[in-house]
Amino acid sequence: MLKRALYFLSFLILFGCGSAKKKRTYRTPITVSVEGSSEETPTLEKPKKEKKKNSKVEDVIATAMTFSGTRYKFGGTTRKGMDCSGLLYVSLKENDITFPRVSYQMAEEGKRIKVGQVQKGDLLFFKTSKSGKRVNHVGLVVDVRGDDIKFIHSSTSRGVIVSSLREGYWNYAFVKAMRIL
Repeated sequence: MLKRALYFLSFLILFGCGSAKKKRTYRTPITVSVEGSSEETPTLEKPKKEKKKNSKVEDVIATAMTFSGTRYKFGGTTRKGMDCSGLLYVSLKENDITFPRVSYQMAEEGKRIKVGQVQKGDLLFFKTSKSGKRVNHVGLVVDVRGDDIKFIHSSTSRGVIVSSLREGYWNYAFVKAMRIL
């Protein structure tokens, strides 16, 4: 017992003495100033083709967003009701882009891309039917933040809405992404 008490006492002395906090002093920060040159630095602008493409993408997205809240109607292409491919067909057509009317035909157009390469304006294709063997749903990417991809589409239950590919249902039903713009 005495041996144990001595061991405990020596432990406290050994580790207890160094526990006081040391006051730290910092020297004043050094500031460095660099004089700029009198020459103007050229700004790096995006090529005209890329600017035009981004503008077209934004226009298509803006058109699609005007249909938010429109009820779902199979085969519909008006504000009274529309289906998923109708939404994209109208949004593209109003921006002078001709495209097939139905989702499985849309899925054959453009360039296939990986999910990690998805950008605004790309199309996402889904198989939502349990027994279906082909694409039957499509959405337009409206925002990408890290691995969260938001897309606008017309769902049978809620009409034209923006959803996330991270949602379990859409993530499970996802088939492929295509770039058309």
